[in-house]
Amino acid sequence: MAKLSVNINKIATLRNSRGGNVPDLLKAATDIQDFGAEGITIHPRPDERHIRYQDARDLKHVVHTEFNIEGNPVKKFIDLVLEVKPTQVTLVPDAEDAITSNAGWDTVKHRDFLREVISEFKSNNIRTSIFVDADSAMIEGAVATGTDRIELYTESYALGYSRGAHEAAVQPYAEAAALATKLGMGVNAGHDLNLENLRYFRQQLPSLLEVSIGHALISESLYLGLENVVQMYLERLR
Repeated sequence: MAKLSVNINKIATLRNSRGGNVPDLLKAATDIQDFGAEGITIHPRPDERHIRYQDARDLKHVVHTEFNIEGNPVKKFIDLVLEVKPTQVTLVPDAEDAITSNAGWDTVKHRDFLREVISEFKSNNIRTSIFVDADSAMIEGAVATGTDRIELYTESYALGYSRGAHEAAVQPYAEAAALATKLGMGVNAGHDLNLENLRYFRQQLPSLLEVSIGHALISESLYLGLENVVQMYLERLR
């Protein structure tokens, strides 16, 4: 069964919109794990517009499942990860002003940089993953960086699925996952996965280890309730 890691950035966004500590991010993380999720994901950005760097430090003491910190490996981010020492760090090449992640790494162009950063994290016993498109050249390039895993950027799958082109949408991801597994890397996935499209995606990628889902899961919880939605995601991953 692939693991569900819940991205709680949107909960932090809601908290920050009014100041104070409502909703309580630490309680939300605790509850989400109690509801059955196997991980908590955060993606702090330099402007701290949702997750704050202090949140990462505070969450370290309440996340008893897998703790995944995503972000662009600028110095401030690297220092934070080395301080907190999460279970996994996911490297994402997003610009500082990006609303959300919108592209994977060029693992060929940035091979040396990624290899250096990944080596430092792995020497501190932090599992590494890099955000990539479902492109065979980028998958093959990822091997040379030394990463433990890749995270497939699934926006185009979600878009294709929503248009009814299920098989065509998932095929590049199934092929990319099979190649990554053959080359000795674990496979994660995330971005625009939701209750509607997750089951089919999981069925077509038998080697899938983990999905990271935030925006859709939190949005669906407004209507269906957080505990219920976490259980619904877990059911689709079985």
